[in-house]
Amino acid sequence: MTDILPFLKTLISTSGVSGNETPVAKLIEEKWRPLVDETRLSRVGSLHGLKHGSGKKRPSILIATHMDAIGMRVSHIVDGFLRITNVGGIDVHVLPGAEVTVHSTGGADLPAVIAMPSSKLLPESAGDGALEIGYLLVDTGLTPREVEKKVRVGDLVSFANEPMELAGDIVSGHTVDNRASVAALTVCLEELQTKPHVWDVWAVATVQEETSYLGAYTSAFEIRPQIAIAVDGTFAKGPGANGWQTHTMGKGVGLCIGPNMHPFLHKKLKELAERLEIPWFLDVTTSHSGTDAYPMQVTAEGIPTALVEFPIRYMHTPVESVSVKDIQRAGRLLAEFIASLDENFVDTITWDE
Repeated sequence: MTDILPFLKTLISTSGVSGNETPVAKLIEEKWRPLVDETRLSRVGSLHGLKHGSGKKRPSILIATHMDAIGMRVSHIVDGFLRITNVGGIDVHVLPGAEVTVHSTGGADLPAVIAMPSSKLLPESAGDGALEIGYLLVDTGLTPREVEKKVRVGDLVSFANEPMELAGDIVSGHTVDNRASVAALTVCLEELQTKPHVWDVWAVATVQEETSYLGAYTSAFEIRPQIAIAVDGTFAKGPGANGWQTHTMGKGVGLCIGPNMHPFLHKKLKELAERLEIPWFLDVTTSHSGTDAYPMQVTAEGIPTALVEFPIRYMHTPVESVSVKDIQRAGRLLAEFIASLDENFVDTITWDE
């Protein structure tokens, strides 16, 4: 199995705030082009890679990994400092002191930091807890006049800290959610280079999962696959996160079950993981999974959908952490599942046993 870590670190370091995914889409397309038969962008910017199957009927499977990231936008400018609002869900506790990049419409990208004003300068209504994002300031180091020339309200702001390799096969950085899943799908495509498969495979990097699920809705509607699998992170165990909804990093692949996951596909993935001795754990959701699995499931007449996961610690912060081994395991499981599909698999799908 190839080393996916260098590509993952490049993915993490590439901009692609939700709604503005072009930079990372170009990177992924370059990586996928030798691994698939054709690539194209959807009308809304999702990346589609098609790898042809060998069967006569050639039913299709869609593997969805969202490439967008949480981030910020400039909401207004005060005395050369930038006020910001969030794009997607951000934990404001970790914003003060964060390294960021301001994607200036008036010139080159600007390095900056997020600063927290002194409590003496804040109104009493700000309270004593974590500051609301509207009170924080982005400091580019430029004078007010220079900022006025280079920055506009609406400009994007993305996290800029470099990815870091921790002990224990762990990589940490911003936008691990969900660039880690793009890396897992890349492992899958690399594995399929030496595995014959009957089905057509649509590798999809979707846009705007963090804000609207736009990419998953539209790509599933355009492609109309027979089945679909979403790949995404779930919550890892850590300080203050040890309940039944959290899972240990580095111990295997998550197979999620819940209202918008098809039980038949879940069962087949579970049986395959056990047969291949790929460690896995059960993740349970009692409602909407909060991933691309939901929009794909409810597209058109309904698409049987599964959800493959791996634990991410410190979700939606600049220091999200994931096990590289879990990414590789997820990619291998996806490839083996695709290779196991025969022309008549769709006819065997039932909701109830």
